[in-house]
Amino acid sequence: MITSVFSKSKPINFIIVAVYVSLLFVITTYTLLFSDLNAAFSTLFKWVMTLFLIFLLDFVVAKNNLSQRNSYAIMTFGLLLGIFPEAMTHLDLLISNLFVFFALRRLISLHTKLNIKKKLFDAAFWITIASFFFFWSILFFALVIVALIYYSQNDFKNIIIPFIGVITAVMLLLIYNVVMYDEYFRTTDFQRFASLDYTAYNSKKSILKLTVLFASFVWTLIYYFKNIPDKNKKLKPSYFIIAWASIIAVLVAIIAPIKNGSEYLFLFAPFSIIMANYIEVISERWFKEVFVALLIITPIIGLML
Repeated sequence: MITSVFSKSKPINFIIVAVYVSLLFVITTYTLLFSDLNAAFSTLFKWVMTLFLIFLLDFVVAKNNLSQRNSYAIMTFGLLLGIFPEAMTHLDLLISNLFVFFALRRLISLHTKLNIKKKLFDAAFWITIASFFFFWSILFFALVIVALIYYSQNDFKNIIIPFIGVITAVMLLLIYNVVMYDEYFRTTDFQRFASLDYTAYNSKKSILKLTVLFASFVWTLIYYFKNIPDKNKKLKPSYFIIAWASIIAVLVAIIAPIKNGSEYLFLFAPFSIIMANYIEVISERWFKEVFVALLIITPIIGLML
């Protein structure tokens, strides 16, 4: 039933996901919405950012033919937010994730072989900007290296371009600091807090959510890699970039200083694309429904624990 609704790419599917996420957002941030005016505006901005991420995911998947004509990617993204609603409450993570996704979008589109230098510059630039809001997102710069391996092995100019993008972003940070604070670097720039303390996960609710997340991720990722050889030769590098993005996102979550579920936000977009590719190749309809239903009932069971 659920998968049949999202089996086609229709505007109504985006509306369904947007309404679901909006209701989820109101429930999660109810107290902030009706507190002081500044908190309300900040909360509404987070809501807009979340919906924009969903729209951008839908656009990138359709534009680059990363799945068949369906809405499984945005469906999965919405369901993941249902499991980890905390991801919608951290503005710095939302902004950083948005910039990382801008970079991922540029790297994925390299398969067109158009404006390669500009896309490499943009990707490095956006990832560096993302690191200003959440430092460990700088790890996604590895995706630029992966893209260079696939697309620019013998072009020295293309190897230099991403580093120019990094320098440009840092120069903009210096200019901003000088204009606003009359200093080049501030103590808050590039804060490198990390944590390997996982005691926050020591609850039945957290264990359930993480078990479902990683079991689903590992299962679908195996099938994703298995099916890449059958994909369009031109798009294969894009599929590998998405896979690497998901693995880096897990690494970011492992070392993130905050351990409340929001740290997995970077995983949502690449995992949603991987999940969409998996669901569309499952022949047994009942298994599709069970798989999706698992993502739906997880937060419900979590509330009961």
